[in-house]
Formats: sequence, C-alpha cells, structure tokens
Amino acid sequence: METSNLPAIRALRPAWNKGRIVGQKRPLKPKHVWAIRVRLELAENHRDLALFNLAIDSKLRGCDLVKMKVVDVMASGQIKERASVLQSKTQKPVRFEISEGTRVSLERWMREPLMVGSEYLWPGRFHERLHISTRQYARIVREWVISIGLEASAYGTHSMRRTKVTQIYKKTGNLRAVQLLLGHTKMDSTVRYLGVELEDALAIAEAIEI
Repeated sequence: METSNLPAIRALRPAWNKGRIVGQKRPLKPKHVWAIRVRLELAENHRDLALFNLAIDSKLRGCDLVKMKVVDVMASGQIKERASVLQSKTQKPVRFEISEGTRVSLERWMREPLMVGSEYLWPGRFHERLHISTRQYARIVREWVISIGLEASAYGTHSMRRTKVTQIYKKTGNLRAVQLLLGHTKMDSTVRYLGVELEDALAIAEAIEI
C-alpha cells in the first residue's frame, strides 16, 4: 500500500526560545548584588530597590513575589523580621528572613504616594492590574542585569531566587537548610536547582570524620 507524502508542517510563529540561551539561570554574585543596589539607590528608585532586596531575601518564585501583600511583611505598623508566604506551586508556606537593609528599603517604598491604600506590595500602574505581572517583573530583572554590564540571556527571575541560597550552600554545605529556604518538598529538587555536582558532594563527605 502506497503512502502519500503529507505537506510539511510549518510553525505559524517562531519558537519562544529562538535565539535565547535556555536552561538554568546563573545566580548573582555578591559584587553584582551590591552593584545593582548602589545604582538603584543613586537613582532613588525606591520601588525597584525594595523589590530587589526582598527578591534576594525571600528566595520566592516570581509568581509569588509579585502577589505579595502589605500584610505579608507588615504588622502593627512595623516591617516584620520574618515573614511567611503560601507558595502557589506547592500550596505550602515558606518562611524567610527580612534583613535590616530590606526593611529600610521597604519602609521608604511604602511612603511613596503610589502605595497609599494599596493592598499589594507591588501595585500595578494600571487600574485593571492589582499588582505587577510576572512578565513585568522579568523585564525589571533584565534591566537590573543589563545596567551592570551582564549578559541578559544568562540571568532571569530565578537568578534572584538562587542568589542567596547559592552563597549559603557554598559557605555551609547544608542542603537541608537550602531545601527549607526554597520550600522544596524533595531534596532531589534542591540538588538539581543548585546544580550540585558530585565533586561538591565528595568534598562535603571528606570533611566529615566519624
């Protein structure tokens, strides 16, 4: 039985990742963090400085970060030292610290006219949007990265999530602590997320004598 040649199927639009570097995004190094902070402070960009600092401290996914409400970080008129947010992906709460510098930047941001009466921590610019979108957050992160001369395609919103936990792992080797901070349900997810290699695991094992 002969089979007829079917016409080639062509995509109606180009692939979303055409020309992009896909895969795990790099975490920011401490020098990158401070470079971005200094630029935002000099520009007196109070919203972006508060957003940047809280993104580093909270280690939240972008979808959870943009939906944060004022009550998540404030109680009795004071910024909390620790906060808890329900993750949309796992439907489980994750706790995180709010460092002193982040608390200062949040207090300054909350005095802005745009924040008056806002339920959300990052209100949208348009009336139909209660808060900034994840796509808008991604564009903001891209602007931060480009501003200090880094390759934009190598970094993304997950860079913000990975930055602090990468430093914690490098200094302590404590995967369990990183797992709790990221809100992962499985250790395998944490290992893959950090990109922990066999050499790292062996170095940790060799340092422990029993």
